[in-house]
Amino acid sequence: MSETTTTKPVTGLGTAAVAPSGLSSEHGVTTIADTVVSKIAGIAARDVSGVHALGGGAARAVGALRERIPGGRVNHSQGVSVEVGERQAAVDIELIAEYGVAISDLASAVRRNVIASVERMTGLEVTEVNLEVSDVHLPEEDDDEPEVRTTRVQ
Repeated sequence: MSETTTTKPVTGLGTAAVAPSGLSSEHGVTTIADTVVSKIAGIAARDVSGVHALGGGAARAVGALRERIPGGRVNHSQGVSVEVGERQAAVDIELIAEYGVAISDLASAVRRNVIASVERMTGLEVTEVNLEVSDVHLPEEDDDEPEVRTTRVQ
């Protein structure tokens, strides 16, 4: 049984009145788990051109190990943390940008895509998407093969 957070307050969201959402009606209440929102946000962030990966170095290393284990799956919520309330959600994302991408434009695009995806799929209002760009990926870091060195002195 997964944990839901319908009673968990989202801090820093203020006390403004929120219009009723499609998550509750006279027929019942729908609760959405944090993991659902984090998975949606992670997939939406990765879809933006210029995002190399999500998560910091340690999280990415653990994720790479998990994927190599037979039957292991990709963790779509890696690098994403969320706070989900009854009608609102706040998202924090740690990412690695591709070298050469304007980080301010990248941040705007990630925010737009995450907000649109989470709101469309869950009906929750996304109050904030905080981004931490922890690194820049350089093209030469793509070399998976060890570098072959020629000896200068024979």
